[in-house]
Amino acid sequence: MRPLLLITLALFLVTAATAQNERKFVRQGNRFYLEGIKDTTRLDTVSFSKAETAYRKALDKRPNDPKWNFNLQNAVYKQTRFGEASEGFRGLASQATVPVEKARALHNLGNSLLFQSKIDESIEAYKDALRHNPDDLDTKYNLAYAQKMKQQQQQQQQQNQDQNKDQKKDQDKQQQQQQQQQQQQQQQQQQQQQPKISRQNAEQLLQALQNDEKNIQEKVKKAKAAEAKATRVEKDW
Repeated sequence: MRPLLLITLALFLVTAATAQNERKFVRQGNRFYLEGIKDTTRLDTVSFSKAETAYRKALDKRPNDPKWNFNLQNAVYKQTRFGEASEGFRGLASQATVPVEKARALHNLGNSLLFQSKIDESIEAYKDALRHNPDDLDTKYNLAYAQKMKQQQQQQQQQNQDQNKDQKKDQDKQQQQQQQQQQQQQQQQQQQQQPKISRQNAEQLLQALQNDEKNIQEKVKKAKAAEAKATRVEKDW
């Protein structure tokens, strides 16, 4: 659901000195615009589109008229073309020389930015509007709303970071457990693969080793006896 933002309407009426066609188109635009905002339960984009068309026809005659341009950007904004509207209000704010008119454009610029989720930029626009018109209650309300959205955004970001940290801890813990299980399984497999020697086989193997050692000792004795005999024969000579 879209936030309830207060837009500065300020539909400007034409003066009697204006040419007949221009007055007609601006009046048509104002009539369609007012028709569009009658029903607050729905967005009447058809009426706002007609208002936009009428304002553009008037601006064909006087393209630099700031008041009619302001009405045009309001009609664009009401059609939820917030990117286009924000550029229009930004240009009007930079061109305005009267503080109240500059504040109006900055106020609606803040709305357009906020609907694009550009919260920081919208907050700055509202603050700038209040510098030129400090007593504007609508701008104060919208500024407070944007700051609350900023706070909620920061809280959500912090919650997401905490959740990511917890998930990472859980993942690391699960990974360690899996590694430990794999190591245990490998050790069990190695133990199962190693041949097991029965007591009888162990005794036989030990007896065989003893017999081999006994045979080696006997061979060594025989070799020493033969060597000693050979030595005595040489002495007899």
